[in-house]
This record gives sequence, C-alpha cells and structure tokens, in this order.
Amino acid sequence: GDGVVSSFRSICGEDGVSLGDAVREQHGKDESVHRCRPPDVVVFPRCVEEVSALAKVCHKHRLPIIPFGTGTGLEGGVGAVKGGVCFSLRNMDQVLDLHPEDFDVTVEPGVTRKVLNAYLRDTGLWFPVDPGADASLCGMAATSASGTNAVRYGTMRENVINLEVVLADGSIVHTAGKGRRPRKTSAGYNLTNLFVGSEGTLGIITKTTLRLYGIPEATVSAVCSFPSVQAAVDSTVQTLQAGVPIARIEFLDDVMIDACNRFSSLSYPVTPTLFLEFHGSERSLEEQVTTAEDIAQSNGGSDFQWARDTETRNRLWKARHDAWYAAQALRPGCKAYSTDVCVPLSRLPQIIVETKEDLIENRLTGPIAGHVGDGNFHCLMVVDPSDLEEMHRVHLFTERLARRALAVDGTCTGEHGVGLGKRALLCEEMGPVGIQVMQSLKDTLDPNNLMNPGKILQREEL
Repeated sequence: GDGVVSSFRSICGEDGVSLGDAVREQHGKDESVHRCRPPDVVVFPRCVEEVSALAKVCHKHRLPIIPFGTGTGLEGGVGAVKGGVCFSLRNMDQVLDLHPEDFDVTVEPGVTRKVLNAYLRDTGLWFPVDPGADASLCGMAATSASGTNAVRYGTMRENVINLEVVLADGSIVHTAGKGRRPRKTSAGYNLTNLFVGSEGTLGIITKTTLRLYGIPEATVSAVCSFPSVQAAVDSTVQTLQAGVPIARIEFLDDVMIDACNRFSSLSYPVTPTLFLEFHGSERSLEEQVTTAEDIAQSNGGSDFQWARDTETRNRLWKARHDAWYAAQALRPGCKAYSTDVCVPLSRLPQIIVETKEDLIENRLTGPIAGHVGDGNFHCLMVVDPSDLEEMHRVHLFTERLARRALAVDGTCTGEHGVGLGKRALLCEEMGPVGIQVMQSLKDTLDPNNLMNPGKILQREEL
C-alpha cells in the first residue's frame, strides 16, 4: 500500500491523492439505489500524462481503476466493488480546440454540459444533449447518455467525433486518430462508439471531441393534455411521421403531472400530457406548430398552452427536469429510483398501459415520464429503502418492466446504462454470442479485469 500511494503522490502531488474516509465515501456512490462502495484511494490527475502514469502503476500492482466524473450516474457505475483506485477527473477541466466554423469542440472530463454551453454562449453554438443533471461530458460519453433533446439532435453516440482514452496498461489511444475531427469516416472499426457506452470498463476517457449545433433562431414550447396514454403517444408518432423536426416531446402520465403540479406550483389538468418544444426560424416554427396542433386535436388533445418567452419556457422545462424531486415529494422521507427502458415507437402505448396496471396491482408509487419521441420512458419509483419487502417488490417490478421491453424488441436501458443492476438483463438482450463478443473485447483490452470491474459484464472469475 504505502509504496503505491507514494508513487501516486509523486505523479499528481500531495494534494492529488486522498485516503480520507469522507472523500472516499463521496466517490463510492452515484444517484442510484446501489449502496456506497468506496474505493481504497482517490487520485486527482491534472492531465492525460498523469492519468497514463497512474494507470501504469495500477496495472503493475493489479489495482482496479474506476473513473469518476460528477457522480450523477443512475446505475451504480462508480461503485468500487473490488476496492481499488478512483480516478476523479474534475481537475481536468479545460475546453480545448473550439472550431466554430467546423461545429466541433474538444473538452476534458471536468467540463460539464452547462460549463460548455456557458463557454459557447457568444459563438451562437450550443451542445444540445441534455440528461437533466449537469453531468461531465466525458462521463456522458462513457454512459452513452441522452435526454430530452435526443429526438432532434441524437444521443452521445451520434455526437462524439473522437475520444482520447487511457487503456488499462496506461497506453493512450485516439479512437479516430490523433487530432482528427472529420464529420464522418468509414476508416476501420468504429472504435469511438466502442468506447461510447463502455462505462469505464474498457478505458478512461480523457478527452471527447463533440459535434456542436447552431442555436435556433426561435424556440417555442407548449403543453397539451390528452384523454388517454394511447392518444398522447399516437400524437407523438404521427407528429414524427409527418416529418415535424420536433426538438423535445416529453410524456408525463397523470400521476407524474399531478406530482409536478404540486412540486412546481403549476395547474395543468391531471391527465396524460405532452410537453413539446419546437426549434427553427420564425416561419418554419409556424408550420411545425400548425401540423403538431392539428395532429394533437385529431387525437382528442387540448388546445396547446404556449410558453413563448424564455422565462416561461425555462419554468416549464425546469418542472420536467425536477420530475425526480416531484416524484420523491409524493412520499417524504423516501428515495426516488429511476428505471429506464426503450422500445420501438409503435409498442409504446401498450407497454406504458401494462406498466401502469402492474404498478397499481403491486401497490407501487411510480409516476411515468418519458422521452417518447425515442420510445424511451422512465418510472420514477418512490421507495422506502428501510422497507425491505417494498424494495423487493420494486426489484421484481423493474425486472418485469425490462423483460416487457425486451419482449417487444426493445432494450433494458435507453440511456442510463447497464452498470451493476442490469447485467443479467443485458445477457437476455444480447444473447450468448453477443455477450461472448463483448467479453472477448473486454479480455483483449483489459486482460486483468482492472477497468471498472464488475460492471456491464458478469465475468466469471477465472
């Protein structure tokens, strides 16, 4: 132990290494229900060279390596299940190489989504992927995050151009070639997207080059109430089929809208509801909105309630992003836990209706909110962590929900990742050959199973 710690100190300085209980605790948990698993030591590298040098020490001494961004993950991805070394990357916080004319920028892991957008403010550009939390952009790449804007702008998979990654043995790879940032490529295996969504199990992402977008000339949001889940989802599907380039289309069920009304002091009707947002020029907005409104009305939707000015719009989306807290407030003293499945659009009404029936039948509180334009929705489960019987019922419910998604050709996670809790479900989703291919990649890049061990794959200990 001591020799290793002094090696770490010689690499990233006295204050770059922490053995303190509080710091270790803080780096052993995320926003999920998985219990805290603190690492043995936390290191705070300042540059990729230090990350590489630290990784070499870990490799030599066979110490597990767990990358840590902001700790806002939802699947227990940062827990040190086998102890080891947490690499906290917050001190690497530079925005590098902004090319406004090429719509790209490179950032280090300490740069969060909000920090980047504040930095970009005067350029007329923004980075739209928005998981709600002010997450680290490299962490978002690691979990293949998305969020409310993905229906228009895509997820991290579509928006990462290149990554700099430190591998298990300390070597540094640039997934698209060093410094390269073409808009597209067909050169070789897609290493970039191998690491997007790898959750720290294949390497530590130390830089990500991202696609940027022009800030829309005009933005308008609206709220529309529907008589049923089916009507709201049918409207969503038809709006997309009509080619409306909608920027956000969020579904909230009656339980969720009621919780949001109370928590955010709103007064929307307590029925299935869509929050919509349109981006474009003044003229294109008019067209988009007319089409969407006609479709909503033909499905029994209410007139749109408009949010045109920035303040009203921000209040609306803050209410949506605060859904987690609103759900939690339904039962004070309880903890919210967000599930996350994704299915083909046509299967969405059926799975939401079945899920609501399941919740009622099993006496569970689980308001539903979803990025329905992607077929992705969440039950915000509100549970009393000290009630083991209820925790068990929630666990069984989330398994049923995931299997229901798999049964209609969907996925067990649309955006949170696999982490600890969905490893068995991943096996069902991929099948044995798919899992074997993943395991072979893992074994090749990380033969000693040092990179965030125990996540994604249930490796049988050799």
